[in-house]
Amino acid sequence: MKQTSENILKCFATVFAVAILFMSCGDNYERVGEEAVKPIFPQGVAQNFTLTYTESIEELSSQDSSKSRVIAVLKSPISEDFDNQSFKFRTFPEGLKVDFYNEKDQKSVVTADYGIVYSQTNLIDLQGNVVIESHDGKKLETPQLFFDRKNNWIFTEETFTYTNPEDGTVMDGEGMDFNKDFSFFKAHKTYGLMTIKEEE
Repeated sequence: MKQTSENILKCFATVFAVAILFMSCGDNYERVGEEAVKPIFPQGVAQNFTLTYTESIEELSSQDSSKSRVIAVLKSPISEDFDNQSFKFRTFPEGLKVDFYNEKDQKSVVTADYGIVYSQTNLIDLQGNVVIESHDGKKLETPQLFFDRKNNWIFTEETFTYTNPEDGTVMDGEGMDFNKDFSFFKAHKTYGLMTIKEEE
């Protein structure tokens, strides 16, 4: 009987010690990386979003209603507005399409799977199957592309394929920058085959 009560006391002491050990082990480590990121929420979400950019053809006076022309139309299934953040931005998580119009009203089209517009820096970041098709048939395909709206400059450090039907060339490369009408184009590195259409 004495042996049994000693065993019970030992078991009780062991369970008590283990219970105290678990109670003293609190989760008090400092979180870093992704765990430390606080979730942010948009101040507004718009579905079937369409934004039309226009510019005035002539200078407006205080009482004039001058003619204006459309320079771009942006469409997206969803737009999320994060202007409630200290660094303001807008996202297009389900992709976007932008129709650009030049002075002759000729249309070029840009599509991407995802887009983000940084309001304070005038920088647009397009990601995933980015395709630019100019009005004259030139085509650029790349996984990511940046557009500096302030300087009307477009650039990427990613791989790209550029097709120019005017001279029948297809160019593969990595890294490039150009102006929005493709009149200046600089590839940082080209590789692979360049197909050139032969004159008939």
